[in-house]
Amino acid sequence: MKPRPWNNIKINESNEPLVSIPKSIFRLTPHPYMSLGAPYRDGADPWVLRKSVLNRLLEAQKFLSKSNPHLQLALFDAWRPISVQKFMFDYTIKETCKSRGIDINNDSENANIDRIIQEVGRFWAKPSLNPSTPPPHSTGAAIDLTLADMNGKPLDLGGEIDFIGAKSSPSFYESESLRFPCSKYQVFHNRRFLLFSVMEQAGFVQHPNEWWHFSYGDQLWSWLKKQRNAIYGAAFEVSNDITFSLPSLVT
Repeated sequence: MKPRPWNNIKINESNEPLVSIPKSIFRLTPHPYMSLGAPYRDGADPWVLRKSVLNRLLEAQKFLSKSNPHLQLALFDAWRPISVQKFMFDYTIKETCKSRGIDINNDSENANIDRIIQEVGRFWAKPSLNPSTPPPHSTGAAIDLTLADMNGKPLDLGGEIDFIGAKSSPSFYESESLRFPCSKYQVFHNRRFLLFSVMEQAGFVQHPNEWWHFSYGDQLWSWLKKQRNAIYGAAFEVSNDITFSLPSLVT
């Protein structure tokens, strides 16, 4: 699997704590990965973020409320232990193979399986324990989210979160929205742009392949913002406490 261009960014770990996301920010429940049996050990809480990231998320909610008081942010996932990253990476490969009629246990399908692994890798970071290449969600700097009305009903943004395919690209509906004004394509594009706009105002960057994924302070953020280094590496569970990976020496 090819390394991502932002994985060469140096990490100067800030040791900023993970803090709980208040319930004033709406959450989609039950948590999707917990429902699948992902290994959140010892009651680990996915609803935490680095303190500065949380402050920016709260700012994004304020921006949205000011421009669209009938809408709210809807959280899908936040901090993700690397054990969960591995579980979901493997699960997504298996489910994608199954949906395409590929037998993952058949050696004659290895070429097709390798292609699916590469495709899944565009959306799911490899569950690396290398402190130089932390999966974004393991840092507490990344969050997956969408828009919902004030009753908690998610809006249709033209694609499911975690969908493996082209329509997950943030700009997928842009050209069709211009060709067909007042169409569903324009609605999808406008909603995606609204989500991007409020998150960008709060200082987040958007994953180039995922309309739902935003981060601040990780390697992707540093790469897109042309910063010299990231400020968050992976955060690990140690006996219900949180510790941080050693500073990266990647330059």
